[in-house]
Amino acid sequence: MKNKNSHLLVGYWSRIRRGADVPDQTDIDPRAIKRLLPYVFILDAENPARPVYRLAGTSLCERFGFELKGTGFLAHWESQSSAALASLLQQALWLKQPVCLTSIGASAECGMVEVETVLAPIKFGESGPTRFLGMIQILSDVSLLRGRPIAFQRLAASQLIHEEEPRPVQPTLPPPPPPPVYRSHPKAPHLRLVVSQDRPIAAQMDVFDDEDMLGRMMHLFGASRVES
Repeated sequence: MKNKNSHLLVGYWSRIRRGADVPDQTDIDPRAIKRLLPYVFILDAENPARPVYRLAGTSLCERFGFELKGTGFLAHWESQSSAALASLLQQALWLKQPVCLTSIGASAECGMVEVETVLAPIKFGESGPTRFLGMIQILSDVSLLRGRPIAFQRLAASQLIHEEEPRPVQPTLPPPPPPPVYRSHPKAPHLRLVVSQDRPIAAQMDVFDDEDMLGRMMHLFGASRVES
């Protein structure tokens, strides 16, 4: 996984399962992932060949140019990728492990970006996992789309995510050489030039609050206990 938010989502998924194979959908607290909600979705994959969005963040819908809820997840993937994805989803559900997809997303005008999609399996009621908690993030410069929605995607790579997978870290730079010591006179006190360097500021996550998404997820998760 390349995006920091992908690690955050998988880490949250791991915590809420509390030692179980996978968490239940009702274990998800939208408030705990509030800053990620605009790009988060719930995918119903009871039939892995025809997965359907049950819920999708507003920024995600804007990225694809329409309301995703109730639409097919594979609808905007090219045919060869769709067949591979159906198999990947089935494998992730069977192994009860998250999967990370790397793809190329393109607009109708052929503007292209690199996309990372994370799908973490969840169950719904007493049955085994049939759904995914997912998130989609753009890895490259979004301006390449020129404000146009993503019209289709092509799968470039995929991998199952293991929890012990280390997070990518920035390479550690060697410490700067010691500063020189200046002396003005043999009897004068030694003066040392001290160089201070501020710590680098961590990059802010490219996520936004989404009260509407929060309300819809709270309503869905509250109602899901009745449905199950």
